[in-house]
This record gives sequence, C-alpha cells and structure tokens, in this order.
Amino acid sequence: MGQTLELTAGDGHSLGAYRADPDGAPKGAIVVIQEIFGVNQHIRALADRYAADGYVAIAPALYDRAERGVELGYDDAARQTGMAIRGKVEWDDVVKDIIAAREAVADAGKVGIVGYCYGGTVAWLGACKGGFDAAVCYYGGGIHEMLDLDAGCPVQMHFGEKDQGIPLENVDKIRQAKADADIHIYDNAGHGFVCDERSSYDEAATNQAGARSLDFFSNNL
Repeated sequence: MGQTLELTAGDGHSLGAYRADPDGAPKGAIVVIQEIFGVNQHIRALADRYAADGYVAIAPALYDRAERGVELGYDDAARQTGMAIRGKVEWDDVVKDIIAAREAVADAGKVGIVGYCYGGTVAWLGACKGGFDAAVCYYGGGIHEMLDLDAGCPVQMHFGEKDQGIPLENVDKIRQAKADADIHIYDNAGHGFVCDERSSYDEAATNQAGARSLDFFSNNL
C-alpha cells in the first residue's frame, strides 16, 4: 500500500503523486505515467506492482495543472472527459512534472519511466527531455509525431497489433526512425491491453510485456 504526497515542479507548480516503496533496499526507481484517465486505481496498482518487484514507484498526477484529483473509469463518458482534460495540459509542463517526480525518487538510484496510453507518449518525452536512465512506452499514440526528438537513454516500446488508435504503419515509422528502440508488437492485442478494467485486457500480452519491461529495467537501472 502506497502513500499520496505533493511534488513541486521547477516552475513552482504543486502536484499530487502516489508513491509505493519496496520491502528492503530498492533496485532503483520507476516513474509510472497515467493513461488519460488520471492516477486511478489501475495506475496505483501498477505502481504497487513495480514496488513489489523491488523499485520505488511514483505516479505523478499530470492533470493537476488543469484539474486536481482526476480519477476516471473506462466508459465512453470517462474517455471523453479524460481527452478534454488532456488537451488542457501542455507537453512542456508535463516534462516539468515528470522531472519533479524523477527528482523525488532519485535517492533510490537510477530512475526509469514507464507510461501507458497517454503515458506512453509522455514516457517517450521523458526519454528525450527528462533525464531518465531508461524508458518503457506502452501504446503511446503520439510517439510517431515526435520523431524529431532523440532519446537520451535506452527505450523499449509495446504495441498491440489490433490497436484501433495506433495503426501498424505508425509503429513502422517509429521503427524506421529509431532503430535503437526495442519495439514489440503483440498479436491480436488492442489498445490498453495491460488494463484489466478494460474490455481490451489481454492477459498473455500483459504477462509477456511485463516480463520484458522488468528485464529491461533490470538491465538498465
């Protein structure tokens, strides 16, 4: 069970965060980035899971610049709400907030970043602008539009073959532009396949991607 705390970004903005700590000495730290639905139960559960695997995990509330305390479900109304709030938060401000999260856990050692959905794109920004030691991006729909950026750390990416929002041609653009990225595609998996609260949840893909992510962090943190 984790705790909530407040972070302060470089521009003075105060944002909430959920932090979970491992038993014993940490292997390092991982910043866990939300979907468009906020730091909800699913994101907190993911942070708890990374803590159980030996990492200090922290999930910053990136929507706090527009609306504090956002926790949404997964129906159509929640999706529309989440997309509307996301549109009110600037990418440059997001980078400030993830840097604040990284700095908050830097005493644990090297710091990685992992993000899901909206967070997958944010994790790519973290790799390029956030000073992280490793980045894992799950179904980040905006990455193909940010290929002018270069990662400053190793990057791993996960996509579903049947993702209705991320056609494989976009994944191919990433692969061609960023040959060093470790990219995986999961047969028959859709968008959000890691979230067991979504109809698109795919247990096999989740387990395989999760194992790859942990190996990647183990090798780079």
